[in-house]
Amino acid sequence: MANVLLLKNVGLSDTATSVDTSTVGEPSLGANGNNVYVSGNWYASRSTNGGSSWTHVSPFTELPSVAGGFCCDQVVEYVPSHDIWIWVLQYIRQGAQNAFRVAISKNPTFGTWYWWDFTPGGVNNTFSNLWFDYPDLALTRSNALITFNAFNGENWQRALVFRLPLNGLASGGAFNYQYWSTTNNGSLRLVQGATDAMYWASHNSLSQLRLFRWADNSNTINWWDVNVNAWNDGSYSAPGPGGLNWLGRADSRITGAALSAGVLTFLWTANNGPNRPVPYVRVVRINETTKAVVGQPDIWNQTSAFAYPAAAPNAQGVLGVTMFFGGGPRHPGHVVGFLDGNSWRLILTAVSSHGPADGKWGDYLDCRRHNPNGNTWVAAGFTLQGGQDRKNVEPRYVQFALQ
Repeated sequence: MANVLLLKNVGLSDTATSVDTSTVGEPSLGANGNNVYVSGNWYASRSTNGGSSWTHVSPFTELPSVAGGFCCDQVVEYVPSHDIWIWVLQYIRQGAQNAFRVAISKNPTFGTWYWWDFTPGGVNNTFSNLWFDYPDLALTRSNALITFNAFNGENWQRALVFRLPLNGLASGGAFNYQYWSTTNNGSLRLVQGATDAMYWASHNSLSQLRLFRWADNSNTINWWDVNVNAWNDGSYSAPGPGGLNWLGRADSRITGAALSAGVLTFLWTANNGPNRPVPYVRVVRINETTKAVVGQPDIWNQTSAFAYPAAAPNAQGVLGVTMFFGGGPRHPGHVVGFLDGNSWRLILTAVSSHGPADGKWGDYLDCRRHNPNGNTWVAAGFTLQGGQDRKNVEPRYVQFALQ
């Protein structure tokens, strides 16, 4: 039986984040050898020595302002095939619209960036009353795909998938991109580990997923409706010590997605129900070829909740995960691990000393395959240490493997 081996387990200091942190941390990361880039609300940090030391990068000032200025959400990934870093940033609404930026660095130590900005009206003039929120980023061999929800005011209107050619991003010149949009499914989560086609999924109901596929050599989006075991949504609660509920902001959006060894895996936070006394991570595994469900190995506990999962395969096709765990006797903690057959091997990287005073945690995490050591994973997380203030949020950089 394999176990989880923590190779790196590093908490980022106030110097690394400039205390621009939040319990809605939304951390993302990429890693290339000892070069690591971590982002979150509302900071970015870089390391050139595997996390031993960090340099703060302000997303407010590192790049010139656009729209109403930098807002919040960010996603980062390193692209080994093109030796580039991709940094996606979300900006504040100015009027009805905002912008998102796709920034690229070719410098191994992140010295310089060039970028493209996208506004809803610039993508399609009929979207001029919308603004982008809640990004996701994943790669195929040829493309970077980015998803967003689009809102009119506070009302969700549609979700979009952008497909940008990696060759164009790496060259820094003009290129053509494509996008696809739907008004039926929101919060689209892209799979990590795709090759020649990207997959993503969203909920149709509490017992059905809609699975999408966009092949690199096609302009057509295919989809399938996949029935799964029923689960519960609703108001999430997992009070920890002192009765502090850390899941007051939780919802059922799919936050983890991966393709490994011919199996698509989707993970999300589900509410308590039969044989699940507290909120837990719902897991559905789908055969890539037949689209049949081949397993539903949920991640759950009798007394404490699991939430906000993310996933990625390593080079051997083993599925790695990152998530949070807390409630009952435990303040929120950060967890990493992997799927071993039908069983999950998990380990806590850190446990909070406090729960959040406002009940907020989330909204997403990232798990990536490390480069060049593809048999290991890197993951981002955070905990509260020493109090409940913003300055007490401690982001984490974790590299882990099978032992």
